Amino acid sequence: MLEICAIASGSNGNCYYIGNNTDAILIDAGLSGKQIINRMNEVGLNPAKIKAVFITHEHGDHMRGARGVSKKLHVPIYITSKTFFGAYKNMRPDSPNYFTPDEEIEVGEFTVYPVQKNHDAAEPCSFRIKYNNKNIGVFTDIGEACENVKSHISICDALFLESNYDEKMLWDGVYPYFLKQRVASELGHLSNDQTFELLEKHTNGNLQCVFLSHISKENNTPEKALERMGTLADKFEVKLASRYEASEVYTIK
Repeated sequence: MLEICAIASGSNGNCYYIGNNTDAILIDAGLSGKQIINRMNEVGLNPAKIKAVFITHEHGDHMRGARGVSKKLHVPIYITSKTFFGAYKNMRPDSPNYFTPDEEIEVGEFTVYPVQKNHDAAEPCSFRIKYNNKNIGVFTDIGEACENVKSHISICDALFLESNYDEKMLWDGVYPYFLKQRVASELGHLSNDQTFELLEKHTNGNLQCVFLSHISKENNTPEKALERMGTLADKFEVKLASRYEASEVYTIK
């Protein structure tokens, strides 16, 4: 059995669960430890199965809860040294487990592949997690998908993939111009259009499900993100990750 769940997804906090019968890992801890545990319990996931937390980058919505989760669940936090020292001191875990991008890590029955990506952070990584010949990708906060990211996405059986903004809503919206530029830059976020192109051109026939993730509250709507994926829903399931509650727990076949 392999289960996945978006515990939280958005600028107010990000956390993604991948677990089997005995072990589980979290990608990011952007909510407090208490909130993460509560949301897991609400959808029937056992926090005691968590063996490690992996941090993608130092922004608060991805690691503000890392210290709390580590202490509450007594689990290691995996983080690059540049990400650790790029974070605010009050967010840094007490005993970090440093990893090097592109070097695989074994945790329980999982193999974790850190994937370097384009984002405005010290050393940002996404992750592909392998278990029993199934691959789960967590790919958010990507300004522009590089060949490294595309190659890992192409072998995934399920994805948490950013669909952050709608082009028109962003440029017609209330953000100041410099922030609009940042979001749309190669170090910012993926638009609905960019996500559609990634899914259309760089996924394989094994892909079962995509959770559209890190959807902007100001520059997108869940409905627009889902609608933009259009005919892709004929190829695999397309679901939404929420900022307000944990998603459904999805079982990989």
